[in-house]
Amino acid sequence: MSWQIPTQIEQDIIAGKAQYRTFQTGVGGQSILPVPSNAYAVIFGYDFSPAGGGFKTISNVLVGAQNLLNSQDIRWFETQQISFYTGTDFYPFIHHCDIKTTAVVRVAGVEYNAFEEINNSPISRQVYITSDKDITISVGLILDSDVASANAIPQTNRTPALLTYGGSAQAVATQTDFGPAATPIQFMQPSPKDYQDFAFGLLPNGASGQSFATPDTARGLLDPSVFLTSLGATFRDAAAANYFLCVHYALYTQSVPESRG
Repeated sequence: MSWQIPTQIEQDIIAGKAQYRTFQTGVGGQSILPVPSNAYAVIFGYDFSPAGGGFKTISNVLVGAQNLLNSQDIRWFETQQISFYTGTDFYPFIHHCDIKTTAVVRVAGVEYNAFEEINNSPISRQVYITSDKDITISVGLILDSDVASANAIPQTNRTPALLTYGGSAQAVATQTDFGPAATPIQFMQPSPKDYQDFAFGLLPNGASGQSFATPDTARGLLDPSVFLTSLGATFRDAAAANYFLCVHYALYTQSVPESRG
């Protein structure tokens, strides 16, 4: 997926009503895009080069072994999150990152080495985020998304039979922990709105209707530079091993109009 400048914003830039700008960040997971007073920014896209490139992990694999997870050193980089916080609204975006694998035979018919590396080619994304306040940008790695409970979805006016999982009797994941194990913000499905309609009991504290990770060093969200440091200073300091994020936005030097979009 690629991004494009929305037509109205492009016209505003040409007319001098807005300025096209970029904000480049990387390495550390916490950045703030400054928005001047009496102005507002409209982010309409970003290019994200994931962390974890520039090096390989090596695993010995027995021929015939099935359903193996990748090594944990590479799994930390497989799922990465970018989020934008405007002071009032929160926009998380989770990306799975492609892994390039090369196999080299050690013992014919018995064992081979698997060389794994993250494809850090840029991922482009179209978004539309407006803010008249500084925008906080967080980037991190996610290792786990633990299913805390699963339930059969009943038939309701929002989950009718055949068109949805309502009445299918499948035990669908309905509560997933992305954050710290002790006090996670829990992703609740199908929806925390009118949750009693599904008869799953009470909502837990911190229930959310969208999935995102919160800071946690054991499971994610983990600052990429922190994990790279755990592998060694040479990994932390390698430019290709770090993420880079280029945010594309328009800056309007005027108050936010009541109607925009």
